[in-house]
Amino acid sequence: MTTSRRVLITGARGLIGQLLRKALAEDYEVAGVDRRGRGGQDGLSRADTARLRHAERAVEGADVVIDLASAHWQQPWDVVRRNNIPAAWNTLEAARRRGVRRVIYASSNHVTGLYECDDPYVRIVAGDYDGLDPATVPRISTAMPIRPDSPYGVGKALGEAAARYYAEGHGLSVLCLRVGTLNRAGRPSAPRHFATLLTHADMASLIRCCIEAPPDLTFGVFYGVSANRWRIWDIEDARHAIGYEPSGDAEEWRVELDSSAGPGAVPPSASTISRLRAVLPERGRMRRAGQHKG
Repeated sequence: MTTSRRVLITGARGLIGQLLRKALAEDYEVAGVDRRGRGGQDGLSRADTARLRHAERAVEGADVVIDLASAHWQQPWDVVRRNNIPAAWNTLEAARRRGVRRVIYASSNHVTGLYECDDPYVRIVAGDYDGLDPATVPRISTAMPIRPDSPYGVGKALGEAAARYYAEGHGLSVLCLRVGTLNRAGRPSAPRHFATLLTHADMASLIRCCIEAPPDLTFGVFYGVSANRWRIWDIEDARHAIGYEPSGDAEEWRVELDSSAGPGAVPPSASTISRLRAVLPERGRMRRAGQHKG
């Protein structure tokens, strides 16, 4: 590693941006831009990458760009259309024009979120493990068809498609990360998180693996999740391609969370599972426990 390598983070004022700025500063020259706040605050510059001119100015001189600039996953299509999609496209185009070596695109597990309406995943995310063995549950891989669960998921899927276009059409190295549940506490706060948690340390490790990945790796899509016992996403491709070896496991907090639920806590009923399978918004309610990425 060398501290002369410049890493730019877009959307740097968000939770993941703040985390990465601290985690990467020891080994890289880290700069950040965000469309919120006044330029210069907290060492950040102000830039709205939904505007190509801003994106070009932001990535100037960067070796690697970590693109986190997107609105929250619960935003409607109009916000996704006006912000998330152009921000992703403009960052890729600006990187191509300015000779950036690699873009790390923060995609989302929402690109394949509808799998969680199917058995056994619908039961796992509800915390109902009866009759299931985590060692034999088939995990959702990046080779499987996309199944977005929201306008946000559709926007991220389009971002992944743009990333492939720039990788194969223009030779830009782009690695897409389908980020799991990363919250401020860095621990599970709902049943689903025991499958989807991405700890702060593992997020930083995953990004480092992407930065240091071989130069000839021009394109990849990987799930960003810790080594949770009940995880539903496959990370074998990330292990082989970029050397990602997560160390966290949501089970570390199992007793603590179960205790906080109180002695009267009971597992989800059959009717709850049925409702989760049939009505997508119910799954959304399980996620609103202070997380940044779903």
